[in-house]
Amino acid sequence: MRNIKEVFQAISSQLEKLFVGQEELVLSTQVALFSGGHVLIESLPGMGKTLFVRALSHVLGCDFGRIQFTADLMPSDITGAPLLDVRTQDFRFRPGPVFTQLLLADEINRSPAKTHAALLEIMQEYRVTVDGTSHPLKLPFLVLATQNPIESEGTYNLPEAQLDRFMFKIVVDYPNEQEEERILLLHSQQIDLNQRMAAELQSVTSPEEIMQLIAHNATVRIEPLLLQYINRVVRQTRNWPSFHLGASPRAGLALVQGARTLAAFRGRDYAIPDDVVDIALPALRHRVIMTAEAEVEGLQVDHELQQLLRSIEVPRGTTQPSSTHMVAQLVEPGTAESDRPTTEGTP
Repeated sequence: MRNIKEVFQAISSQLEKLFVGQEELVLSTQVALFSGGHVLIESLPGMGKTLFVRALSHVLGCDFGRIQFTADLMPSDITGAPLLDVRTQDFRFRPGPVFTQLLLADEINRSPAKTHAALLEIMQEYRVTVDGTSHPLKLPFLVLATQNPIESEGTYNLPEAQLDRFMFKIVVDYPNEQEEERILLLHSQQIDLNQRMAAELQSVTSPEEIMQLIAHNATVRIEPLLLQYINRVVRQTRNWPSFHLGASPRAGLALVQGARTLAAFRGRDYAIPDDVVDIALPALRHRVIMTAEAEVEGLQVDHELQQLLRSIEVPRGTTQPSSTHMVAQLVEPGTAESDRPTTEGTP
């Protein structure tokens, strides 16, 4: 089995051939994939989400599926339903579009609650149960659900309990000037993107290897001091004055598993505080709710989370592969960003 760092670098290198920018989306999606999680993407139209998921599935060697959520979409349109076989006069289960490996759930908030609730249950259980019979999904199974932040007409907000099912929430903004110029250059060559994907992108891994690497991530060490730090971060969201609702214990689990995966991407068999900090925003921003006063003042969730992280003592130290405990020093709250520990081995 290859090193997960090699696989991560190979995937990222292939995606760069066709998908421009959006580093947080590329990194967080891979962290979620190798952690067994799912991703909610808040994005304006035309940001290349479909291209990204299709390119990722091609590079991973996994099946790709897409569901366009609409107001009249029913749960059976997602899961599938029993259909009568006229030859045998028996009902046979016809699988729905959810039976894939990388699923793009486009504009998930345009369907009523019972429809996207059906998908979120599948995300948790990795199976579809119809008429008392369970039908397992192929693994790995990654859902990338999208929602439009500017259109509210005809949408149904995802309840907090369902938002909590997503490991990360990624906010995709406009590309910068250089990235947008490169996008225009790629599309000005009048080459069909499907042909270019088939010609230039190579599959660098397989579903079987991905599942082996997911299992191997469990061997990445999380020292007790780091677990305490994660616990303090999550619990502080429940006391932060700008938040009406703090993060659930599931947020801590997302930080633990995400830090493990990110450490493996960076070539380490142990996690450090920087791994936690680097995934804290996507792991927490959809799990907290701002107070009405904070919204009136125009405060932003990401800014408040960054302030929260700076207020918490960070265990700083080194862990050698042969050691069993982190040698820690506590950084005082309010330490300048430049004085904080830097991430080791950034890919």
